[in-house]
Amino acid sequence: MPEAPAAADIDGLLAAMRPKLHRYCARMVGSVIDGEDVLQDALIKAVESYASAGGIGNPEGWLFRIAHNTALDFLRRRNRQQALRSGEEVDMIADPADTISSREIASASLRTFMRLPVAQRSSVILTDVLGCSLKEVCDVLDFSLPAVKAALHRGRAQLRELADEPDDLPHPKLSDADRDRLGAYVAHFNARDFDAIRAMIADDVRLDLVNKTRMSGKAEVSRYFGNYSKVADWHLVPGLVEAHPAILVFDPNQPGSEPKYFMLLQWSADKVATIRDFRHARYIIDGAEYLI
Repeated sequence: MPEAPAAADIDGLLAAMRPKLHRYCARMVGSVIDGEDVLQDALIKAVESYASAGGIGNPEGWLFRIAHNTALDFLRRRNRQQALRSGEEVDMIADPADTISSREIASASLRTFMRLPVAQRSSVILTDVLGCSLKEVCDVLDFSLPAVKAALHRGRAQLRELADEPDDLPHPKLSDADRDRLGAYVAHFNARDFDAIRAMIADDVRLDLVNKTRMSGKAEVSRYFGNYSKVADWHLVPGLVEAHPAILVFDPNQPGSEPKYFMLLQWSADKVATIRDFRHARYIIDGAEYLI
């Protein structure tokens, strides 16, 4: 991670680092959706502490440290924390000729990363997914160099074993109710029948246009649909993201491509109560497990 000036503009720094920080948070907590929640908490902490932090020699490392600690707080709340210092043997060293490549590690599923102890998980993600140096990993995790090398060695070995295991977990499916509700919403949206969409949303509907703005109330959220009516780079498909009912968004100008982002809806009494749209946070799709 290249060093930036200590007086770097915090908003510009956060905007530039947001995709990379999300990639780390998602793999630490095993979910792109929860990873976004962790990231938002971390960014709030960064903004609140920036003015009093004094001279920050490595702003990117500072942000990763905040994101790492925020992810650990999330894991504690979820009662899945594993001991950071779990008796790793510090005399073991990371083998640069490890038979599992960084590319294979970077493509490992989020569920696979969650099977590693926290120290191993964070060391492997920072080193092999995000390309940090061992010194940078030590700074973020507050570990000694031998401890980082040990965690990295064991994490890589564990991933190698997990890569050979068959993925025989049953695939989730949309319930009939979710399929009907999402199907109707998607059909109206794709037909650009936004009056029909407005009839589906609650009067007190809330919108989180992630990384852009938030709106509340039918009148305000209606402007959001108007913005979609002005562009033609989307086609919606109902599906699942991390077993959550979701709407996957494809670019019709790129047939056969992967989804660009997704939306999440929550319902109350058959009305759309909340909309979470990741159009302006397209990094969210990196590592997301989705089904159509």
